[in-house]
Amino acid sequence: MKKFEEIKFNMGELKGISKKNIEEHLKLYAGYVKNANSILEKILEYEGYTKEDAFAPYVVGELHRRFSFEYNGMRNHEVYFQSLSGGAKTLADDSKLREMVIEEWGSFDLWMSRFKAIALTRGIGWAMLYYDRKEKRLLSTWVDEQHLGQLQDCTLVLALDMWEHAFVYDYPTSEKKKYVEAFFENLNWKVIEENFIKAEGK
Repeated sequence: MKKFEEIKFNMGELKGISKKNIEEHLKLYAGYVKNANSILEKILEYEGYTKEDAFAPYVVGELHRRFSFEYNGMRNHEVYFQSLSGGAKTLADDSKLREMVIEEWGSFDLWMSRFKAIALTRGIGWAMLYYDRKEKRLLSTWVDEQHLGQLQDCTLVLALDMWEHAFVYDYPTSEKKKYVEAFFENLNWKVIEENFIKAEGK
């Protein structure tokens, strides 16, 4: 069976996000990769017991349910860590992504303000910027945990992790707004622009 591979990211020293926090966060990502692979193996194993064990189909069902959590945890973190890799870079004034953001929200600053407000939603989850391939437009939304509320037929362009593990070594929960600001200070917009271009081409 083909296995998911853990990606190694090129992240240097970040402003406002400590090396310790990144190291611990990467361990969590590695766990999602491992668990996604393990669940697929277990599904095959328990499917072999379904004729002899009346309980096995329920185990298989729960494994499938859990897979979406582990898989999305893996993929969301890959988008997150890639956007912090290669050093902070600004988004060009004439970039197509900036143009589409302005077309959708009126100004780049207005979108940024609204996106940061989404990130401060109470609870654990992710602030997401998607490209809707059907409507050919950008959408910002909140995703509970990491798998509840993902937008159908949309491609993830930007992902901001708002679980406490993303900032707990640097900021108390009452100061998570500082973490959001630090995240944007460290963004490599070239990577995000590439995500957008790939999404458009799909």
